[in-house]
Amino acid sequence: MTSPDTPYGTVPRTIDPKFLALLVCPLTKTALDYDAVKQELVSRVARLAYPIRDGIPIMLADEARRIED
Repeated sequence: MTSPDTPYGTVPRTIDPKFLALLVCPLTKTALDYDAVKQELVSRVARLAYPIRDGIPIMLADEARRIED
């Protein structure tokens, strides 16, 4: 079943909390927040959102989206 509130109408994937605890922002080395709807890992300190594509976090600053206020 799909949900219209998510990108591409897909059901958001979950991420293992143990795996998330291991990941840090490659620029600031700070913890990341998981946004299940947008499928992104968010660095509040760097103000960047790293995409998750096909279940794989893309931890490259060049691929990250800038977060605006």
